[in-house]
Amino acid sequence: MNPRGRPKTSRLDRAEQLRRAKRAQRARERAAGLRLVQLKLPAPVVNKLAAAARGADFAATLDRLLDQAVIRVDDYPMLKQIAWNRTDEYLPARDAFGLYERNWRFIDPAALTAEERRLIGELKDRFGGGILHA
Repeated sequence: MNPRGRPKTSRLDRAEQLRRAKRAQRARERAAGLRLVQLKLPAPVVNKLAAAARGADFAATLDRLLDQAVIRVDDYPMLKQIAWNRTDEYLPARDAFGLYERNWRFIDPAALTAEERRLIGELKDRFGGGILHA
């Protein structure tokens, strides 16, 4: 009787081959600095995201969008001081604006860097209607 199907090229069964291949894939992705993120989003948003992900410059576009949506606290010295009790590396932009407004009395305007002044101006225009209520 002739065995049917592909000839066996590995001493391991198929389940073990798949397990090892997946482990190797995860190691390659980890070495490349890639991480898996799972999100629950509405179906129309998922469809748009999937279409955008097929584009060549998706990662750069997403990074620019996220730069507008979140602020890295360590990049801004005064923000770091007023967010001393926060453990997250990033803050939503609206929360950062609220921190500036509520804690303006603790900020020395002369000590602000040019980059932080620019950030406060952008946040003020986006969330405060051009006004910082301090």
